[in-house]
Amino acid sequence: MTATLRTLITLPRMLRHGAAVGAHLPPDAAVVLDPPAPELRTALTAAYAGDHGPARDLLALTRVGAEWERRGGYVPRLAESALHSPGWLDAWLAESPRDPDAVLVKAEHCVRQAWEIRTSARASSVSRDQFQAFFALLDDAVPVIGAAAELNPTDPVPWQVALTHARGSQAPREVFDAYWAEATARAPHHYGCHLSALQYLCDKWYGSHTEMFDFAERAAEHALPGSKLHALPLLAAVEYDVVADGTPAEGDRIARSRIHAALKRALELSDAYPLGDPEVAGVRNHLALMLVLADRHGEALEQFRAVGAHATEYPWAYLGDAREEFLEFRAGVRMHVAAQVPFFSRPRPPGPQGPPDRHGPAAGAPHCLALVAAPPHTVADAALMCGVPLRIAPAPGRSSYVELAADPEPGVRATLLGEDRLTAAADNFTTGEPWPALIVRRTGDRYGFTLLQQGKKVAEHDWDPAAPVPDHATVASTADTLAAVYGVTDTRPVTGLLRGSDDPARRQSALLAALGLPPLPPDFGTRDEVLTTLADARVLARRGFFGGIVDTLSGDPKGLPTLPRRPRWWVLRVAALLLFVPVMAYAWWSPDIGWFRASLSTIATCYIAGQLTGAWRRKRRVTKG
Repeated sequence: MTATLRTLITLPRMLRHGAAVGAHLPPDAAVVLDPPAPELRTALTAAYAGDHGPARDLLALTRVGAEWERRGGYVPRLAESALHSPGWLDAWLAESPRDPDAVLVKAEHCVRQAWEIRTSARASSVSRDQFQAFFALLDDAVPVIGAAAELNPTDPVPWQVALTHARGSQAPREVFDAYWAEATARAPHHYGCHLSALQYLCDKWYGSHTEMFDFAERAAEHALPGSKLHALPLLAAVEYDVVADGTPAEGDRIARSRIHAALKRALELSDAYPLGDPEVAGVRNHLALMLVLADRHGEALEQFRAVGAHATEYPWAYLGDAREEFLEFRAGVRMHVAAQVPFFSRPRPPGPQGPPDRHGPAAGAPHCLALVAAPPHTVADAALMCGVPLRIAPAPGRSSYVELAADPEPGVRATLLGEDRLTAAADNFTTGEPWPALIVRRTGDRYGFTLLQQGKKVAEHDWDPAAPVPDHATVASTADTLAAVYGVTDTRPVTGLLRGSDDPARRQSALLAALGLPPLPPDFGTRDEVLTTLADARVLARRGFFGGIVDTLSGDPKGLPTLPRRPRWWVLRVAALLLFVPVMAYAWWSPDIGWFRASLSTIATCYIAGQLTGAWRRKRRVTKG
């Protein structure tokens, strides 16, 4: 009862302030999961295309400059790309078998290959065959890790790999301690090595909660100013509060004061970096989650603001789909903060912007356009209640182009739409309709689409030159769905276009042609609102909820008749007439209902009857004509 009362009290505040709170955050569609730094993205793009040159040059710079932190971050991403496209790494090793950088990537690749087979599931969910293959591949990795350490004796990153290997191979504590001593002898404050050691020492592997926290706090206490090691207790807190199973043993419980101290230390570290800096994106993502769990939503909103578009896989993957969880938590924090603002007050403006991000944004706002298999007047009728302004233009083949129109003051419904607003609007206006909508996206060199039918997302795909190509089963399923929706008999051309990431612009355009869809406007992807140059484009203004209902009942958004009337129009009005006729009769018959309310029901009945009569006459005239 108390919770219900609190909800009723705070709901008006949320509705009033929801659009303003967090309006400075990047749109949902701009959020990218673990975006690589520009120089790493260049190397990954070339690697997936079969060229190891940029990766070789990038790692050589980190080795010559002793940039061990960057090196420790680059090597796992490059090794991950080799899991899906090993040819470039094989070519590099064939060309330079003693290159310390190539051997290091190979060492990490061997360990990741083993974990790929084992998966990240709990041991109870891993089969015996998986474990056998896992341990066999880890055994094969031992000489490669040793070679990487010998070829570059001052490099701590091979020992980062060795610490991860020790966790997987169930190495005893003396082996772990030996690896840890080698790592700290080379770089006593190396974040990647500490992160690997923290996992070994946590309760779910070979340590305990107490040992993990002691290790993390000791490392943070001796860390250099600005070092990410100050966030190590925060990561331990996430392991304890979010990841750990069951209730800790009596002697292994962590005092809440230690977790509060971890949050305080991590907040200080976050404040020392510019907004949107990917260097501490992982720290800020963990910090945002822990602040939400601590009911410190205002501070969590500031961390989401500092994160910008740089979402990270963890900690959100502990809870489900990482990107979806990030967006849902962010939206929830916005609404929670809005509900705390007094109704007649204004939300507190965000803090100072701080120094600019030296790395640049993760990605610009995506350019989106919907290709709808219905004429503009039909789409406009269906989109009256979508909650955002749309620009609709005719496209070849009785289709329509649809894009978001400018909306300087979006309403709360637009704020609550979640995923990018055009996709959410298409979700709304395709519900109950026989025609589909394909949302195409372009963001830098990333291209993609989302297919919606009957208000449901039925297919999605992205062409990203710096990401692995989806497996054949996934691509085949997407191709089958597209073929079924658009009546394509041969799925092979569609599958071929989805099974690659090179030249994504060509692949996206060729896919539209293969599906029989109209081509994209020439300027799409280079600027916003590309439909403004089309002479027949019209703006469907945003309506409130009740205004949308009224306009839906009255037909065309400008008050003009739509010919021919669609079946839904007739069903709504006939149903309304069947409702109002008995209401009117009862109102005039009952002595308890006054003349005023009886007159209102009569006016409504006559209005609907007049609409049906006029529409029927027009239909007969059109039929005769």
